[in-house]
Amino acid sequence: MSYYNDFSESIERPRRFWARQSEKINWFDPPREILTQDDRGFYHWFDGGTLNTCFLALDQHVINGQGDQPALLYDSPVTGKKRSFTYNQLLEETSLFAGSLSNLGVGKGDRVIIYMPMVPEAVIAMLATARLGAVHSVVFGGFAPNELALRIDDATPKVIVSATCGIEFSNVIQYKPLLDEAIDVAQYKPEHTIILERPQADCTMKDGRDFDWHQLMSKATSHDCVPVLSTDPLYILYTSGTTGKPKGIVRDNGGHAVALNYSMEAIYDVDPEDVYWAASDVGWVVGHSYIVYAPLIRGCTTILFEGKPVRTPDPGAFWRVISEYNVKSFFTAPTAFRAMKKEDPKGDLIKKYDLSNLRSVFLAGERLDPPTYEWLAGLLDCPVIDHWWQTETGWPICANMLGTELKEIKIGSATVPVPGFDVQILNEKGQTAKTAATGNIVIKLPLPPGCLPTLWKDDERFKSSYVSEYPGYYLTGDGGYKDKDGYVFVMGRTDDVINVAGHRLSTGEMEELIGGHDAVAECAVVGIEDELKGQVPAGFVVLKDGYEIENDELVPELVQIIRSKIGAVANFKKATIVNRLPKTRSGKILRKNIRNLADEGETRIPSTIDDPAILNEIKEILEQRKIGVAFQN
Repeated sequence: MSYYNDFSESIERPRRFWARQSEKINWFDPPREILTQDDRGFYHWFDGGTLNTCFLALDQHVINGQGDQPALLYDSPVTGKKRSFTYNQLLEETSLFAGSLSNLGVGKGDRVIIYMPMVPEAVIAMLATARLGAVHSVVFGGFAPNELALRIDDATPKVIVSATCGIEFSNVIQYKPLLDEAIDVAQYKPEHTIILERPQADCTMKDGRDFDWHQLMSKATSHDCVPVLSTDPLYILYTSGTTGKPKGIVRDNGGHAVALNYSMEAIYDVDPEDVYWAASDVGWVVGHSYIVYAPLIRGCTTILFEGKPVRTPDPGAFWRVISEYNVKSFFTAPTAFRAMKKEDPKGDLIKKYDLSNLRSVFLAGERLDPPTYEWLAGLLDCPVIDHWWQTETGWPICANMLGTELKEIKIGSATVPVPGFDVQILNEKGQTAKTAATGNIVIKLPLPPGCLPTLWKDDERFKSSYVSEYPGYYLTGDGGYKDKDGYVFVMGRTDDVINVAGHRLSTGEMEELIGGHDAVAECAVVGIEDELKGQVPAGFVVLKDGYEIENDELVPELVQIIRSKIGAVANFKKATIVNRLPKTRSGKILRKNIRNLADEGETRIPSTIDDPAILNEIKEILEQRKIGVAFQN
């Protein structure tokens, strides 16, 4: 395959390119048209085609003789449990749970909210919902009641599937009380809940509303796949922004299946029967796309890991899983490796394991900083590939396409646009930016299959959020540039571009420079208010384990690094050591919340935060070191 040929065809003749890719999945009825646009301006892929995503993920492989192949491997160091499901077994469990949902009145088009930990039953619930032609909305387990209530009111589910608890490290998090409170707060009341009882916690059940998972399954009969249109929704996944009502990203069935199947071959280079592992959570888009649907549609073996990169039991947990299950392709977020590097800076633990079957490591979710890349590439004998995408797109926008044509790696770049994504850089006037000039990253419409066609019950918000600022383009909300070779460098959210005395500077570039210091495990640079300059950068760094240096010694060194590489124009003078950075549960650093604390002395605690106590720690340090206008007096 040739990247240039594939990309050119996908942009110049998208119908022909995607028609060919659509022939690689099993339709009940093939599409009548590949790409259409309705009178409201919305694009639709594979109109007239009928299929069922659960059929593609399970039934087709059993029919094709793969029934005895492992489909799902569950590894839970937090409970000491391991389970394995063949395609036959996963199909049987999924068909029975589809029957259970049907017995509670769930049918085509109905919504089912899944509020569960990382257990096989979460995957089964997703596939069973799809089997009925219903629409699932997975909510990250442990979300606060108010946030869950917002999603209940928007999705109006007939049934909510949950569990008695989740487990983080050694902490048992009771889910049922959170669920009960969310239902009490919500205006819309679901008819039923299904609760999976885990041995670590029991719960109180409400007669007539709450049902036990195992009891329902014992009375159920298998349910066949329900055909749906390509354009029918498969799921709703709510974005987890720090302010405002969450946006319900809609994913259609046909475009999603075609795009994910293509990505497994062309980007990740995995074949049926290969073991593929995405170390994420089913509550996030990575979990939807690359724990559940893409590997199973491709006929791979996928891994469901209930644990963390550290403390379950040590920073070698990921290496153990890769070795034990002969993982061929591994996908996680850079923050996972930063956590591992902090506790095992020399990578000593990797020496305990045989990783000879590992052929690639893919990273996304946060910008891959050069120090982390260099640490990881130095440990592994395989390509380490940064790639970039969003909840909205559902699959990669830019990547080094291992299965098509492996290109030279440029540290700091997600490499080149994936076929179907016409990525461009526009300046503030909406004009094409010059080579290497930073601007707004946009994608020329139409978006390829698999991307959001709209928002759940909110077409107008879709338009205002994504396609109104630059007509004819989708606004990613990220800033960056292209170099002379067409490589895309994503420098962070446009919010992370700061204006220092009229000079637009990237905090992402500063993070790369600071992260290269020998003492620094990870860092964040945010733009904070300044009476004279408008904004100035402030750095927050976490030290590597075992590295001893005082704040007064480190800060001048960091200041000098920025001054020598960017110049005095950056006005980088404020920095501090912190014990840890505030992050979402998916590992993204909450830079906006740090900025709010410095500017206003307070911030809204986002529902997605891993540990709210970190914000108080940051506030105390800001106050102690008088960083930010909120702490100047």
